[in-house]
Amino acid sequence: MEYLRITGGVPLSGTVEAAGSKNAALPIMAAAILADEPVRLEGVPRLLDVRTLSRVLEELGVEVTPGAGGSLRLQTVDRRPVRARCDLVRRMRASFCVLGPLLARRGRAVVSLPGGCNIGPRPVDLHLAGLAALGAKLRIERGYVVARARRLVGTEISLSGPNGPTVTGTANVLCAAVLARGKTVIRGAAREPEIVDLGHFLNAIGARIAGLGTSTLRIDGMRELGGTTYRIIPDRIEAATLLLAAAISRGEATVTGVVPDHLRAVLAGLRAAGIEVRAGRDWVAVEPRDRPEPVNVTAQPYPGIPTDLQAQWMALLATADGTSIIEDRVFPTRLVHAAELNRLGAQITISGHTAVVRGVPRLSGARVLASDLRASAALVLAGLAAEGETRVDRIHHLDRGYEGLDEKLRRLGACIERCDSRHLSTVNNW
Repeated sequence: MEYLRITGGVPLSGTVEAAGSKNAALPIMAAAILADEPVRLEGVPRLLDVRTLSRVLEELGVEVTPGAGGSLRLQTVDRRPVRARCDLVRRMRASFCVLGPLLARRGRAVVSLPGGCNIGPRPVDLHLAGLAALGAKLRIERGYVVARARRLVGTEISLSGPNGPTVTGTANVLCAAVLARGKTVIRGAAREPEIVDLGHFLNAIGARIAGLGTSTLRIDGMRELGGTTYRIIPDRIEAATLLLAAAISRGEATVTGVVPDHLRAVLAGLRAAGIEVRAGRDWVAVEPRDRPEPVNVTAQPYPGIPTDLQAQWMALLATADGTSIIEDRVFPTRLVHAAELNRLGAQITISGHTAVVRGVPRLSGARVLASDLRASAALVLAGLAAEGETRVDRIHHLDRGYEGLDEKLRRLGACIERCDSRHLSTVNNW
């Protein structure tokens, strides 16, 4: 099994480019099922999750052909398959985004209930309620959602749940609505840039969607959709992770190829922590300073700080000069990484759904275990700041969502090495 070995205490410095957005690419890839003509996607990140979804789509009759520069060509060659099997869909939640496109384009879908990172309950009831409102007949059978509809019919739908709008639910219902007969109004829709990007893609292949970026989407259903060439937006989560890495190392870094407006809440949080931030048209830079000041962080739906950055913020604030409070209103139980950060010398106490982070002057290297995708990134960041050597195990989580994060950190000067415990030449004395 691969792991990362990090020697901390090296301030980062330099420039790196953000990859294309994982959270935008995956639902857009699933939406290619709707297209009657070939789709070419550019800027698709080279990730394990992209490979997994490619396998799902290939089993659903979509030919996926990688091209130069991170491009993918997707073309439906067989419209008969409607079953997305359990062993693939359970690897990552985004695979469930094939449900809406399959149902709308082929009239039937049999899709396994989703898996993915263990970050707390993530029910799909809003997905199913939205599709049922469009006229789908649904049932759960042996761990699969079985859905049928000769043709969906437009209606008014609400997708806001107790923890805010559902992002993947908005993607599923939006993809179904673009081929429904008549008009659909989705209220309580997710406003995340990745949903906006999905909407722009759907409009590019012939859909008619208004209100993107707001909580109310209005869709005029179409009989058919064509093809297009489309570029995925930059990954705001990766970009922010790299900025937080520079901040925790007391270094400086510039991340290019980004949309600064997508990072507004993150940049405001960094400034509140006393870290100097500069931004241009398509870049953001952080400047060096001493220990960050404590800040209270609440992860919440866009335009707030994303839940996918809560763990990385916890790592940074573990080194702050004072006490910070962290709350996650999207996934309130997504705090298991606190225990592993404490192994590195952090002082984090969990009280209910809140983390109390008492900053320490320095962390110390240790062997830690990643529990999910973003927790693995937080442990890498903490390792950059820790004295001595840190080993991060189970980094397959990291590779699901970051394109060569260790390589980009090395480019910024980090002392980080990818090792394989199966090869004696790379094993140390852990």
